[in-house]
Amino acid sequence: MLLKLGERLNKMKIFIGTDHAGYVLKEFLVTSLKASGHEVVDKGAFEYNEGDDYPDFVIPVAKEVSKDPERVKGIILGATGEGEAMVANKFPHVRAIVYYGKSHSVVDDEADVLIRSREHNNSNILSLGARYFTEESMMEAVNLWISTPFSGDERHVRRLAKIDKIDLQK
Repeated sequence: MLLKLGERLNKMKIFIGTDHAGYVLKEFLVTSLKASGHEVVDKGAFEYNEGDDYPDFVIPVAKEVSKDPERVKGIILGATGEGEAMVANKFPHVRAIVYYGKSHSVVDDEADVLIRSREHNNSNILSLGARYFTEESMMEAVNLWISTPFSGDERHVRRLAKIDKIDLQK
């Protein structure tokens, strides 16, 4: 089930950040999520600047999610979302995934990646490739991602504990 602008999901705290590549979409995203009742914390960019650097906006989001990885979420945007996810995943307990939108897939469910990232991997940061989204397609993806809960299945909990153990070994 996809929700439209203004429909209510379970309210959550969401940190958002982008560089210039996702600036316009970020502004729409912030407005849309607030209209849906979420607490949104905008970590920038606060103006369009083609010379800015994505780590400057991703790091503040990842730090916040790292502090409370089970209760807050992050959404980061960049041209492809790849570099942004690489930065975010440097932080303990951050599980950032990259999503480009619907693609041709061998599975029937085009949204399978988003659903599985939440149900199986308890992803807590969604990194979007801004070049690949319209406002509408972005909101469909975001709403699906934030409304899909972690399954809590023992096998997934066990696997995530093994990933988290890596952070402790650093």
